[in-house]
Amino acid sequence: MHSHSLGEYMRCIYRGDWHGVGGLMLASAKKLARMGADFIICPDNTIHQALAYVEPHSPVPWLHIAGVVAARARECGFQRVGLIGTRYLVASEVYPEKLAALGIEYVRPSSAECAEINRIIMDELVRGRLSAEAIVYFQQVIERLKSAGCDAVVLGCTEIPLLMNDANSALPTLDSTRLLARAALRHALQPANSRA
Repeated sequence: MHSHSLGEYMRCIYRGDWHGVGGLMLASAKKLARMGADFIICPDNTIHQALAYVEPHSPVPWLHIAGVVAARARECGFQRVGLIGTRYLVASEVYPEKLAALGIEYVRPSSAECAEINRIIMDELVRGRLSAEAIVYFQQVIERLKSAGCDAVVLGCTEIPLLMNDANSALPTLDSTRLLARAALRHALQPANSRA
């Protein structure tokens, strides 16, 4: 396991420097490969925007979090999913690209919802603050996504499952972090010569 500080990543993200984000990711990949890693996972959804810059230069392959989530959505028969996460993720093509490739539609929250979700993530959840008000807000957004025809919701941020899960969501949840961890375990247990 290796990671640069969130602060280093956020300095790049705030400037829109996705090549810089990719450089940090690639430095981690090289270090992990030297330590014997066969493949890499990254539970941070947002920085997957830089993966296209990283993969051609990475010494080992990566499992793409959105690819894993999209595959699970298809397995479950979901046809239209809501996407919640940081404003950077929701505005990106990280999930739309992977979902559309499998014929799954997606719905993004409104601009105002994205801004408030991002505020809750960055100002509260990453600081360990969990509030009933935040849960209610997420529930309201998910209810609206359900009204927009969604049959599941992607929890596209590592911290969102601290608040939301199948028990308190109006829609079935696709917990990206948990799904990636399970996919990594399955991948690691495959014989090396059968890994795609």
